[in-house]
Formats: sequence, C-alpha cells, structure tokens
Amino acid sequence: MNEEQDLLQLGGRTFRSRLFVGTGKYATFEQMAEALEASGCEVVTVALRRVNLNAAPGEKTLIDYIDTSRYTILPNTAGCYNKEDAIKVARLGRELGLGDWVKLEVLGDQKTLLPDPLETLAATKVLVNEGFTVLAYTNDDPIMAKKLEEAGATSVMPLGSPIGSGQGILNRSNIRIILEQAGVPIIVDAGVGTASDVTIAMELGAEGVLLNTGIAGAKDPVRMAHAMRHAIEAGRQAYLAGRIPRKLYATASSPLLDF
Repeated sequence: MNEEQDLLQLGGRTFRSRLFVGTGKYATFEQMAEALEASGCEVVTVALRRVNLNAAPGEKTLIDYIDTSRYTILPNTAGCYNKEDAIKVARLGRELGLGDWVKLEVLGDQKTLLPDPLETLAATKVLVNEGFTVLAYTNDDPIMAKKLEEAGATSVMPLGSPIGSGQGILNRSNIRIILEQAGVPIIVDAGVGTASDVTIAMELGAEGVLLNTGIAGAKDPVRMAHAMRHAIEAGRQAYLAGRIPRKLYATASSPLLDF
C-alpha cells in the first residue's frame, strides 16, 4: 500500500494526514497559523468556550486565523465538567455554522483534567441521537472505549496520559486492547510531549494522534510541529511494515561461519 492509498476514513470524510492539532496556548495567533501549516494537519480543533463570540466589528478572533479551505475545524467541548454543558457547547458550534462534528470532552475535576466517563457516555448518546459526529475523548479503559463505540461514537479518543502532562503513553497495554477490539478509528489524544510519543502511538496501530501542548508549549513550536509531522508518518509506515519480533538473545544478520 502506497501513501496515496493509505487514507484516514472518518465520519464520511477522507484525510491524508493523521495528525490532529489544537489551537490553544500559542504565544500569538500568527504563531499558531504557522505551526498548523508546518504540522501538515488537515483537522484543527477549536475549544468553543475559548472563542471570543463578542468580538467588536473588525476585531480578529482565533477562527479568522484558520484557513477553512485547507483545514476542517473540529469544535471541542474543552472546559466542560458535566454532560449538560458539553451538549450545550456542541449545539452552539452547530448554530455558529461549524457543522455537526464535535470532539466531546467532559472532564471530571480541575486538578487532574481526567475525563468523566459516565458523563461522557451520557452526552455521547444524546449528541449521536441529534445527528452529531462524535469523537469521544475518554480514559484508556477498554471497557469504556467499547461502550462509547456502542453508543455511536464515530471515533474513540483514549488519552495517552493526562492533558498537557507530556508523559507520553503510560499504558501501552490498555491502548493495544482498545485497538484490538475497536470497530471505529482510535485516535490517541492527550499527554504527548515529543515526537517519539506520536510515533509510539502510531506503531501500536492508532489511526491518528491529537495533540496541542506538545507543539504549542515547545521552545520552538513551529519546529516541533515539523517534527510531529514526520513522527506520525514514520510511526504509521513502521506499523504497516510490521516490526521484527522481540527476542531475548541476539540473531546474527551475517553468517556466523566463513565460507
């Protein structure tokens, strides 16, 4: 399979890039736009609660710096701590003309920013029933991942580690189980600190990776965006190629005896 054939099918749309990039925490909107371009991403997440909906006439907002001819905007419900708020924010995004795609995020508490799985599941059921394409952010629990899929989520997005922690994927075994039993695309979301974290997620078989702080919080966000772009491509190609098995002892790559 060549790269032109290896496309991501998600919610009736097709993407070449498997990297999803957020828009928060950049020093300036201009820096954000440059980093998005460097990343090669095609899907950009926007936290609706952080968008200035009361901008004065002529005043530019975050949305003005996203070229919608190049990027698909994925509204998200970041900052919501119950299903009612998350559902309200998702509906707001649709009313603003951003479509019916939503990254559903319902957090459990402000210290850990870990997902509230029960509220997330309840909100998923409501939004799916209302015709939304739901990409559901959740913890790395295989049971909850399956329940979200059964509730109609278009994609399940288990965390690698807590939001903004930069710890990478802490529980590879759980991610592998989620991938093994999944019938929808699995996109690893949260906790990415550097390019190798992205590669590991893709080598495990994830369909994509969503990140924000790993780029925006880097000393050089644009250069890190370039690194993430290469990392996701390398990890995907390595997964498709199939790694050699791990062995306890050495296996010579050349004959052990002379001819």
